Amino acid sequence: MMSPSPDPRTTRVVQFFETLSPASVSMLEAIYTEQARFKDPFNEVTSVAGIQRVFMHMFETINTPRFIVRSAMTQGDEAWLTWDFLIKRPQGELIIHGASHLRYAPDGRIQQHRDYWDPAEELYAHIPVLGTLVRWLTRRLSATA
Repeated sequence: MMSPSPDPRTTRVVQFFETLSPASVSMLEAIYTEQARFKDPFNEVTSVAGIQRVFMHMFETINTPRFIVRSAMTQGDEAWLTWDFLIKRPQGELIIHGASHLRYAPDGRIQQHRDYWDPAEELYAHIPVLGTLVRWLTRRLSATA
């Protein structure tokens, strides 16, 4: 868990995501503007309802997902968060490392949210058969291998 950000908007966002649950997804309008844009490697939506669908799908398809925010920085109406996304699996917990770029509206809610993380390294590499291919391809394309 990170130390609190001095910016109250970012502190509120961090607390919300670290306690995100299926029940709290319905409260996203307190965090996002009505026409907020959200983009990650698998989704691109515009509207609170669209963002709610993304998070509800996450809870429906992933066993006990949760976020731990590692750092937060706010400058003006923009913030950056680095985070770990934890997924429970029978073979052990999977940790996905990522970052979010947020832009705040004048009312302090998020109007733009973009997540950055590498699905190949963080997710696909852990899937049997596909993981072998991803690791081989990564080695082939790496200048340092």
